[in-house]
Amino acid sequence: MSMTTATVAARDTEPWSHRLKDIGFWAEWAALVGLVALVIIFQVLNPTFLSSGNVRSMLIASAILVVLAVGQTFVVATGGIDLSVASMMTLAAVVFGATYSSWGLAGAMLAAVVTGLAAGLLNGVIIARGKITDFIVTLGMLSAASGTALVLADGKPVTVIDTFLLRLSTGGLGIFGWFVVIAAVVAVIAHVMLFHTRFGTHVLATGGSAEAATATGISTARIKIAVYAISGLLAGLAAILLVARVGAAEPASNTSFLLNSVAAVVLGGVSLLGGRGTITGPVIGALLLTALTNGLTLLGVSQFYQPLAVGIVVVLAALLTRFQK
Repeated sequence: MSMTTATVAARDTEPWSHRLKDIGFWAEWAALVGLVALVIIFQVLNPTFLSSGNVRSMLIASAILVVLAVGQTFVVATGGIDLSVASMMTLAAVVFGATYSSWGLAGAMLAAVVTGLAAGLLNGVIIARGKITDFIVTLGMLSAASGTALVLADGKPVTVIDTFLLRLSTGGLGIFGWFVVIAAVVAVIAHVMLFHTRFGTHVLATGGSAEAATATGISTARIKIAVYAISGLLAGLAAILLVARVGAAEPASNTSFLLNSVAAVVLGGVSLLGGRGTITGPVIGALLLTALTNGLTLLGVSQFYQPLAVGIVVVLAALLTRFQK
């Protein structure tokens, strides 16, 4: 039995009382523990927090963030980061609004997804083939996509009124809106890709050690291009959900989606150094951030304090990741 196998076996047979005293255990389950704690606290302080209407509202509000966080997870799992997800989503939304009247709903949806995919591919190609650090490339795309969106829309929101989009944003199955169903499907597909396909193995191997992955025959350049393309593709999908929810294509970039997508990944236990990934964690992280914002709003806390609260939670989660096994 190898040392790693022996360690895992020892942990599995370790009494729960001992594991609860291990900070590494709490680091592994930080997002879930934090979500449960927030739910209990906010429900005690405001009994309407867990009402069916508010739960439905929170789930729908978290759906767009879940989609973006899943895309961000693939990138972070390779040891990179995508600072342009929110801007790509904004650009894709503007393209949706610009093409809707002439191309129809299906054409506008396709245009939005292709726009996100193209921007993500461009990020990946420059990073992988141009050998330029991901931080600089995606920071440049953040600015370029935001600027292009403002130019295309002339700085003005484009109203999109469509019956299908209205049903998409308001309908659903009980407390689970269609947004939630779409986000859940994306998460399930991503989980299968990351943990049950050769591609997922190559993604984690690239993040663990690009040199070792290359030595085993993995094309790390192609993997990096692919993960940024996935991030862009999902940004395009998120753009469609955003337009459906708002009823308009807004050219102003919402940076909170960028910060929260990274925060959800960190809260979910994905290593920022790469090589370690999970889909369930970022999904729970997105739910936690949404619950935190919603709960503070119900308590009448000024929106100026909400980013502060999110920042504190993320820093604490980042500290806990140091103790992950």
